[in-house]
Amino acid sequence: MPRTRNPYPTEFRDHLVTLARAGRSVESLARAFEPCAATIHGWVKQVEIDEGDRNDGLTSEEREELLRLRREVRQLRQERDILSKAAAWFAQNDVTSRPLIVRKRTIAG
Repeated sequence: MPRTRNPYPTEFRDHLVTLARAGRSVESLARAFEPCAATIHGWVKQVEIDEGDRNDGLTSEEREELLRLRREVRQLRQERDILSKAAAWFAQNDVTSRPLIVRKRTIAG
């Protein structure tokens, strides 16, 4: 099972992106701080996309919407599958045409 670490705090990411955009090399930031250079490059790229400086990817807002819509589609598919199986079961077992058995109670007096 792969180990995952907690994401870096937003303030930390913003600080590194600010330093990178101010002229410090990403490699020097990677040596001075924990994240690797590729991670910092990804953060800088995402900020540039969010601010409209680049158009070669999805903005953070679009990513969140895409994730939300994918979750919704997964949920709707599960519901559809359940309803489909229930409809097939009811069609096979035709519970509506079974005779209703009524038992009379007798009162002993």
